Amino acid sequence: MAKAHLSPDDHRRVIEAVSKAEHGTSGEIVTVLAERSDGYSDVALAWAAATAFAALAALAIAPEFYTGMFEMLSGGWITEWTPRELFELAAVFAALKFLGMLLIQLWQPLKFLLVPGAIRTARVHERAVSAFRIGAERRTHGRTGILIYLSMREHRAEILADAAIASKVSPDVWGEAMVALLAEVKAGRLADGMIAAIERVGAVLAEHFPAGSENANELPDRLIEV
Repeated sequence: MAKAHLSPDDHRRVIEAVSKAEHGTSGEIVTVLAERSDGYSDVALAWAAATAFAALAALAIAPEFYTGMFEMLSGGWITEWTPRELFELAAVFAALKFLGMLLIQLWQPLKFLLVPGAIRTARVHERAVSAFRIGAERRTHGRTGILIYLSMREHRAEILADAAIASKVSPDVWGEAMVALLAEVKAGRLADGMIAAIERVGAVLAEHFPAGSENANELPDRLIEV
């Protein structure tokens, strides 16, 4: 189960902010707060494989060091290594390094530290796009849905807009909302960050997509935590 980052009162405040912002626009705002956007198992395996390969390279460069260490640990019984014994030593050594690297990455702070920033950014974008397609894209009559997505582990955020909004509003326009969101999040005020982004997104939507005589609430106002 995902860790709850916001209290019930925080959820209520965000819902109220969405409702207020949507009152002046035909646009629909969806908010998602994710604990993380990916498990990065492939990255962990890649690090483990790289560690095992590095161990084999070290063994090839300085075999005497490792065979001597093994002989010391085994009581010095092996005096002459056969090719088979060397291959067995290499296999055991690489396997131990591989498993060891996987095990230490069970500590999540280290695991996420080892994920390159570009990969984190790409995975957050992929997850945001997936959430957008499920929760906002083509879900409104005028295709005026917009998603505010925040991923905690990766320290990344995305704002994605449906076709009608994207045709009139450049992605750069959402920069102010992103700055406002991340400034509050960095200070530990997650709800305030979401509310600040909602208010700025709502102002842009109200300018380009003002509310009509019938302003139906087509998408849920609640903040989704995953």
